[in-house]
Amino acid sequence: MAEKMATSGKSHNSKEKKSYPGGGKNSKSSSHDEMTLDKFVSKMLPLIELEKEAEITASKDTIAMLKPEVAQKRGCAILNLKCADVQTGLLGKTLLELQPNRGDILPPHKLTPHDVVVLKSNKADSTSAALGQGVVYRLKDDCITVAVDDIPEDGLNSSLRLEKVANEVTYRRLKDTLVELSKGVLQGPAADLVPVLFGSKRPTFSQKPISFSPFNKGLDNSQAAAVSKALGAHDVLLLHGPPGTGKTTAVLEIILQEVKRGSKVLACAASNIAVDNMVERLACHKVKLVRLGHPARLLPQILESSLDAQVLKGDNSSLANDIRKEIKVLNSKFLKTRDRKSRGELRRELRQLGKEERKRQQQAISDVIRDSNVILTTLTGALSRQLQDVSFDVVIIDEAAQALEVACWIALLKGRRCILAGDHLQLPPTIQSVEADKGGLGRTLFERLAAMYGNEVMVMLTVQYRMHHLIMEWSSQELYGGKIQAHGSVNRHTLYDLEDVQKASATEPTLILIDSSGCNMEERKDEGDSSFNEGEAQVAMAHAKKLLDAGVNASEIGIITPYAAQVGLLRTMRAEDRRLSELEISTVDGFQGREKEAIIISMVRSNEKNEVGFLNDRRRMNVAVTRARRQCCIVCDSETVSSDSFLKRLVEYFQEIGEYYSAMDYAS
Repeated sequence: MAEKMATSGKSHNSKEKKSYPGGGKNSKSSSHDEMTLDKFVSKMLPLIELEKEAEITASKDTIAMLKPEVAQKRGCAILNLKCADVQTGLLGKTLLELQPNRGDILPPHKLTPHDVVVLKSNKADSTSAALGQGVVYRLKDDCITVAVDDIPEDGLNSSLRLEKVANEVTYRRLKDTLVELSKGVLQGPAADLVPVLFGSKRPTFSQKPISFSPFNKGLDNSQAAAVSKALGAHDVLLLHGPPGTGKTTAVLEIILQEVKRGSKVLACAASNIAVDNMVERLACHKVKLVRLGHPARLLPQILESSLDAQVLKGDNSSLANDIRKEIKVLNSKFLKTRDRKSRGELRRELRQLGKEERKRQQQAISDVIRDSNVILTTLTGALSRQLQDVSFDVVIIDEAAQALEVACWIALLKGRRCILAGDHLQLPPTIQSVEADKGGLGRTLFERLAAMYGNEVMVMLTVQYRMHHLIMEWSSQELYGGKIQAHGSVNRHTLYDLEDVQKASATEPTLILIDSSGCNMEERKDEGDSSFNEGEAQVAMAHAKKLLDAGVNASEIGIITPYAAQVGLLRTMRAEDRRLSELEISTVDGFQGREKEAIIISMVRSNEKNEVGFLNDRRRMNVAVTRARRQCCIVCDSETVSSDSFLKRLVEYFQEIGEYYSAMDYAS
């Protein structure tokens, strides 16, 4: 699926290098950026329907039209599983641990945590009813854990299969939000914000910089300036955070400063992991917060902050539990009573108690929401009934450049001001429908406002804390106007500075290019039309082993590639060497927001036509290279990838600054 996901950004690349991201303060918007509310609603409704149909069609293809074996080859199903363990926990949910019946590891697949899946008998045909439905909770090479509300009544002792299914709730919430926008929201909390975000009213800021006493004493000048400008924004601010510049650090400071001055904050992100990251880092501060969401979608370490956990501790929840116990006793009496009059009285009493129990439970939820200064949830989670009629002083959206604009509006309609943090020069939202992508569904609110207002509403962080300056320099010059600087703590750090790591030929260079040109390592396609390159995979693994031999921990190395088929091949190779068990392998999309001490990038593409596919999306390569802290190694066919001018400059930079090897040096 990663190949299809990746196409969602191609149409926006042409202008990215010509000017500072988002344009200048005096730049004029193109007609493409002049988006009225009515135009936005009428444009987005059919695009959301296209995207919904694309996901449902893909899901139906898996369940109804494909043989299970073909579905597994496409990564949408996992066959021949056994239930190895059943645990009760996770705030009342049941966890099913599923392992392969044959072999030690799961086959290559595209299931990820939080996906909705159905559990079926392995022998069941495509039309058979599912044994149960759940959410992927945890993934390892040798098992997959699924959270379900109820244990399936039967079938767990037989051979099983999992199939990914479409989650239509998200699309219903997106459409409901557009309907609410179309009705005219100028009576709600966002009455003054909506005109600004659609360009009919200019954004305004405090005339003087807002001074504040930082909670985080380590803020750099650009972070402090960003926080000050955010606190002075009367309606909107874009916080532009290039890779490694501490964007979330600045976001957390803004949240704490807003709480300090009495604001009620709604903090959101498109992904559960980004929301959980904020929760985990806020937890050490004395701030009343609550995390909304299904427990299976939350990191274990932040479960205590969840709504479910906090509700269970409340007085009204205790009263509701007492009522439930009373209901259980009355139900037992009702079943034993034969007298019609007595049964009628018991039924009325049960009905009354049920009404009281629901009231108490709802009151317990309302108590937690009311008493919290910060509510944290995904964007679609902001439309949950728990937040119905709750308004906020400020809505803060992290990773806003990865979120659909429609999804942002779910949260924005609940707030008077907004702070959008992100980087529109990294990967955009995932769009499955080619038509919806061409129609503009993947164009984010962050990107639109950056083009419409530029520096008037945008502040950029300029000090990065992740990369050696040689890794950073390419990205800074290509995409950020040369404005990024490496902090002294990372400016020249190397792999051999790490404890127990030797200074060797594999660990000394910061940049390495391993060229497969002329080495007879051409790409191939799998059944799902995803590209893979066995020669490159072997070379990438060979370099990883050299790093291990020099003392680098496997957990500090990542291999990333744009293609899902290559991920599957690399993971199969990893299983052949127990030393590599903690080596992380993922698509570029899956690694966004992450980092490793050493990153190995397998570009895969090698063909006579010199076709590079979606490698030409500069945002994808920006993400890939900037995941590395101390070393970045690229494995590629330089002749093929240099057919694209952007990739050619990347290859030339690595050749000029770094170490250059032929893939044949590693093949042996």
